[in-house]
Amino acid sequence: MKGKGIALLCLLPFVVFYLAFQIAPLVWIAINSFYSEMNEAWGWGNYSDILTSTFYQQAIRFSLDISFWSSVYGLIIALLGGYSLHQLGGGKLHRFFMSFTNMTSNFAGVPLAFAFVILLGLNGCLTLLMRKYQLMETFRLYSTDGLIVVYTWFQIPLGILLLYPAFDGLKKDWQESAALLGASRWRYWWHIGLPILTPALLGTFVILLANALGAYATIYALTTGNFNVIPVRIAALVSGDISLDPNMGSALAMLLVILMSAITVVHQWLVRRSYQNAR
Repeated sequence: MKGKGIALLCLLPFVVFYLAFQIAPLVWIAINSFYSEMNEAWGWGNYSDILTSTFYQQAIRFSLDISFWSSVYGLIIALLGGYSLHQLGGGKLHRFFMSFTNMTSNFAGVPLAFAFVILLGLNGCLTLLMRKYQLMETFRLYSTDGLIVVYTWFQIPLGILLLYPAFDGLKKDWQESAALLGASRWRYWWHIGLPILTPALLGTFVILLANALGAYATIYALTTGNFNVIPVRIAALVSGDISLDPNMGSALAMLLVILMSAITVVHQWLVRRSYQNAR
């Protein structure tokens, strides 16, 4: 009993910081999202304006489009990369790639945007090279497709780090037994490997989606805030010089919270179903 009391006492600073920096700001945002500065009244005015505005609908659509496709591409590449790393086993090469993945998982924000401007900007080295040999002349870094490429880049290392431990759940004996029974490698992965990895794949996809939806520094540095996505709109409403409206920004942030909560609920339901099917 005494040990439990000491443990709770040690946990107290964490609880205080969690309440001060997580719960309190969320409650403040939720309350202020219902106050409309335009109408000077409490109600659903901010939410109604967002859901009926073509401009905000475009921001939500662009955010979901970029986040979804970058998460899908990042997950596929991370699956292949995680499996390849797992197959390497121990050794210097394995340790090098794991260290490199850890390092590149933090390569985001302004440095990443600067790197892509040098490589694929209007006069980037790869852009000039592709233009010279007439390859991908329609590709533009500052378009939706270009931003999907940028987002996918910083999704890959995070996806590998999240998926890599899941491959420990695949026993080598299972693949050998499947081969003895006449199953090809593709049938093994379709009927055994992927179903076992499904909970990890779903969990990683949700984390990648949340990571992309909340990304701000990279897209702001790359487009100087001129691309219409939810984080840029929230920042403009909270700290902008022209359209300053913190309450509208709070409502937009709450819609993002609701969206992520709905995605998480669906994810938990799919994970439970995958575990039941695995049994």
